[in-house]
Amino acid sequence: MRNIWFAIAAALAMTAPLARAADLPLKAATPFVERFSWTGCYLGGHLGGGFAHKNITDPVQLVQDSFLGLGSTPDVTTVNPSPTGVVIGGQIGCDYQFAPSWVIGIEGAASGSTMRGSTTVGLPLGNPDTALVRAKTDFLTSVTARVGFAFDNVLLYAKGGAALAGDRYDVTGSFAGAPFAFTGLENRVGWTAGGGVDWAFSPHWSASLEYDYYGFGHATVAMSDPINGFVGPVDVRQSIQVVKAGLNFHIWGPGW
Repeated sequence: MRNIWFAIAAALAMTAPLARAADLPLKAATPFVERFSWTGCYLGGHLGGGFAHKNITDPVQLVQDSFLGLGSTPDVTTVNPSPTGVVIGGQIGCDYQFAPSWVIGIEGAASGSTMRGSTTVGLPLGNPDTALVRAKTDFLTSVTARVGFAFDNVLLYAKGGAALAGDRYDVTGSFAGAPFAFTGLENRVGWTAGGGVDWAFSPHWSASLEYDYYGFGHATVAMSDPINGFVGPVDVRQSIQVVKAGLNFHIWGPGW
């Protein structure tokens, strides 16, 4: 009988720790971290700075031939006012992620601009007269395709497509004591290419840093002077470079 009670006591002693362990709370399972997906659409805003290279040919001939008659100016003069300024605007687009880290998408963007610059050029036939040549870019718009490679929530991308710029040109001053004020407005179609990095810092928000180059070639701009009733052309070749930071809100996507 003593042996039976000893066996029972030993069995109870062995099962007691198991019973206490059953009462302890289970350790929470390690959560599964899902990769960020860039599939979806977004909209946002941007702020940055721009520099325009504008070769304007020939404002001297425009003024002198207007006052003295066609063919009065034998030489060709090209000036570059070098506009600089701020760009601010918005963008909207959609992306699709596949295979499994490549991303393709399309984006539309529009920016207002304060880019402007001026330079002075001499008028030899009206010595010592000069003309003030000013150039301004009022807005930039673009529709681009983009392709990128995602490192989870960081996207490196390149983009390219069509662009439109709205510009204004002024040539003002006096010639032999007579004032003049030529003005020309132009909306020019061109192309754009660039690239950047987009960082998703929350399920639906991302911040980007981007560089864009705009090429607009050269074209003739019609200038008119309402003071004297003069009209005439200048040729403008231009390109624009922009660096901008953006903030996007992502919609219709799974996020994290």
